[in-house]
Amino acid sequence: SSLLLLSGVVVTVGLCRRLARRRLRSRPLLFAFLVEMFSTFQICACTNELSLLGNVEPKPHTALTLTYGFTVLHGLSLAGSTCNPCGTLQPMWGGGTSLRMGGLKIAAQFVAAVLARVFMHFIWSLEMAEPHLGALSQGCSSPMQTTEMQAFCIELLFSVVFQLAVLQAESVNPKYRVHLIALLITMLVYAGGNLTGAIFNPALAFSLHADCFYDKFLSYSLVYWLAPCLGKFLILYMF
Repeated sequence: SSLLLLSGVVVTVGLCRRLARRRLRSRPLLFAFLVEMFSTFQICACTNELSLLGNVEPKPHTALTLTYGFTVLHGLSLAGSTCNPCGTLQPMWGGGTSLRMGGLKIAAQFVAAVLARVFMHFIWSLEMAEPHLGALSQGCSSPMQTTEMQAFCIELLFSVVFQLAVLQAESVNPKYRVHLIALLITMLVYAGGNLTGAIFNPALAFSLHADCFYDKFLSYSLVYWLAPCLGKFLILYMF
């Protein structure tokens, strides 16, 4: 049931992106906003569902396989979208994207994060699949299983490694690049998923753990917002 739900999300987002591309080419700002929103919605909704499947046996093989598979699927189906505020900062920093366009895309990413969370909570309330039972009663299921300083350093390091790999892979054939990036993300999730969740995406972090941001806003904003952005700026400064 979960895989059918995820497939439905991917197909629906693909149709919405195609419709926007056909109808809104003459309105670039609205087109950019909607495409970025649809794409980020897909990643946030799928990751919310996958987070419930992390305890499916055999552990951690099932979770890592799903992480790799859906990361490849996102890479192939969401070409042209960043779906990550940190990734949007790079063209803004280099002057390739205007402040207005960059701000619009970041706004779209956070709007999508909220919409994905609301949508998935509605789906979970229907209890159509076994993993959905009791999913809404968890509240802040904190991914931070270490000290705040260690979590900050881990998310910073993972952001640097990820952004550096993305830059180095730009010259690789796209059909191989998506697998390299997916493999790297899977390795990072395996290495640090039990400590911080290995998210390094501010919009995704907010979609997954909004309750935790409400309870401990300062700690979570430092770890899941500031650390990834700082890692991005370090890479931009170095390269």
